[in-house]
Amino acid sequence: MRRCAVFALSLLTLATFSPAAFSQGAPIDIEYHGQSMFILTTSKGTRIAFDPHTIPQYGRNEELPKVDVICISHNHPDHTRTIAFKDHESTKILRGLKSESAKADWSVINEKVKDAQIYNVGVYHDNSEGLERGKNSVFVVEVDGWRIAHLGDLGHLITPAQLKRIGKVDVIMIPVGGIYTLNGAEARKVVQQLNPKEYIFPMHFGTKFFEDILPPDEFYDGVEGRRIVVLDHNSLTLNRNPDRPRPLIVQLNHEAKKKKEAAK
Repeated sequence: MRRCAVFALSLLTLATFSPAAFSQGAPIDIEYHGQSMFILTTSKGTRIAFDPHTIPQYGRNEELPKVDVICISHNHPDHTRTIAFKDHESTKILRGLKSESAKADWSVINEKVKDAQIYNVGVYHDNSEGLERGKNSVFVVEVDGWRIAHLGDLGHLITPAQLKRIGKVDVIMIPVGGIYTLNGAEARKVVQQLNPKEYIFPMHFGTKFFEDILPPDEFYDGVEGRRIVVLDHNSLTLNRNPDRPRPLIVQLNHEAKKKKEAAK
């Protein structure tokens, strides 16, 4: 990715900051495991997974530790592999669609899972109201004073009705690779619509393993460098440091390397 080397330089200015020192309220950790797969861990240890896959190129050859709930935005197989986790048979599954059919309608979810409130909003996987790739769900998690939205394989700009149902958010995980989802330019427009306060995590973009979709470069076009951080590890502790740029775009690596820096 052409911009990675440039953006990575900004990490040098971040190494002296401790996320915990700037937290207002309890800390939340976010892990990225490639494609659209994230795990959110709350201050009380509740683990919430989104769109799991078992793609071996992203290191998914072994089971990950058990999670408390798995949120599945839609039915494509690179988003539904609950077997990625230990004890998945006993794990609570929240499916954004009512069945595993390609033409399934949206579920209606608004549930409390331990300390987290989780709800979904029905959207589409394409710009043709699902005629090409079906329906998709946005999942919103409210916990520890944060409102976090995972957009799944969103394929269109958000309507006013959908925007109202999603509500104000602090953090979003957004697809940017195009072809099957939003491309970079479209994703920037969705960011303007949602106006997340704190963080933006790009996902579902092209890598050296999958070149059939685009890298996140187009998504970064026109964004000042200090607002973009590219990390070489896969996790981050969210914080509300008043001095950092807002919203901060953080590109996480899918590999669980040892943390060397943390985004301020």
